[in-house]
Amino acid sequence: MTNVSKDALVQELVSIVGKEWVVTEREYMLSYLQDETPEPVRPKAANNLILVKPSSTGEVSKILRAANQARVPVFPVGGRTGLVSACVPTIPGIILSLERMKKLEVDRENLMVVAEAGVTLGDLLRACDEAGLFFPPHPGDEGAQVGGLIATNAGGVRAVKYGVMRNYVKGVEVVLASGKVLNLGGKLIKDNAGYSLLHLVIGSEGTLCVITKAIIKLHPKSEHSVTIIVPFSGRHEALQAVQKILLSGVVPLAIEYVEPDEVNLSAAHLNEKWPVQVGGAQLFIILNAESEEELLVSCEKVSGVCSEIGAGEPVLAETREEQDRVLRIRSNIYTALKPQLIDILDVTVPPSKLGDLMDAVEEIAEKYGVHLPVYGHAGDGNLHVHVMKEEGKAPDYVAKVKSEIYETGIRLGGVITGEHGVGAIRTQELTKATDEAELNLMQGIKKLFDPNNILNPGKVIT
Repeated sequence: MTNVSKDALVQELVSIVGKEWVVTEREYMLSYLQDETPEPVRPKAANNLILVKPSSTGEVSKILRAANQARVPVFPVGGRTGLVSACVPTIPGIILSLERMKKLEVDRENLMVVAEAGVTLGDLLRACDEAGLFFPPHPGDEGAQVGGLIATNAGGVRAVKYGVMRNYVKGVEVVLASGKVLNLGGKLIKDNAGYSLLHLVIGSEGTLCVITKAIIKLHPKSEHSVTIIVPFSGRHEALQAVQKILLSGVVPLAIEYVEPDEVNLSAAHLNEKWPVQVGGAQLFIILNAESEEELLVSCEKVSGVCSEIGAGEPVLAETREEQDRVLRIRSNIYTALKPQLIDILDVTVPPSKLGDLMDAVEEIAEKYGVHLPVYGHAGDGNLHVHVMKEEGKAPDYVAKVKSEIYETGIRLGGVITGEHGVGAIRTQELTKATDEAELNLMQGIKKLFDPNNILNPGKVIT
């Protein structure tokens, strides 16, 4: 943008949203220039940016129409909690923050909630709880916003039983690059009318359209839940238990794999104490049920399976406060490791292959003489591998380590990312790991939705 065109664009944006909601001074937009991606791999934000905060779909439409006519890039942002720099504005343009769009309405009769894109996960969970309903997905950071959760197809610890965002989004209101507003889906259980553009939008990371509103399916609240932490002598015993639990007929809300060093580091980071201090590997299991009897039967099955494999004594967190505390510790492992972190991977393989992937990661760590802490969503095969900073070691090991981990995941029938997405930092890996015909289709879809390539350019598809 030249100074003249930028000045003209600023004036047009001011006429749409008001002067108070257009920011041009960089010092007042610093928090919008990054997300939670580790600093060593996070791209630098461009200069010459305009931050604009619309309050309605109509304003978003006008902003996109103006940007499209001027061929100015637009970078939609939500809570900036992502880990692959999907919302980092890498070239001059407009940062479009939907934080003012926070309307929220729970429809108990249809077991659904209508939420604007700026509603936070925390606000959504509280509203559902107050209505006696339950929104299962929990990607971690409750500052994440609905638009971003959908744009990234967020997952998290509860995906084993209830799935990811894609399983809950029944309708969206979106704005195309041209400014055209579309409503896809609705308060429907079934919809088989043509190609599913709704599901194409979910997980598109802001590259196809801007999500302004969503209709999200809910469940009745489960009255009873318990969290069980089970210690095992090692990794293979823990992962063997995962498969046996799933085959037993019990479907936990979550099955997480953790190791003592990392989970204790997270607890210390929060000034808390992890309740289990034995075992070389541990499973963190959440069960929920409609009755105490059903919950007790599930607990007994899980305990029996783990005991058969030689697990140590399980520890139960039964009160809401205890359960929230251990979930908070598990959710902050990344935060505790982040100061020494170069990158966090989220390779996903068939659940039965998770042990093979972890064995390979251990061999790769030994090969390059590096530390690669791991934990993850054991019930759905999603492993978080942390590539750490190594004192006195040339940085060329990082690319080699990541490449070998990705190659292993693909060989085992997996993909390079199960929940974080591609964003700006995984585009080259996606190209290497995806069939050319599939990439061509993706590029064609991008061209149809956004012919002038103004929406989040440089992300996902290059």
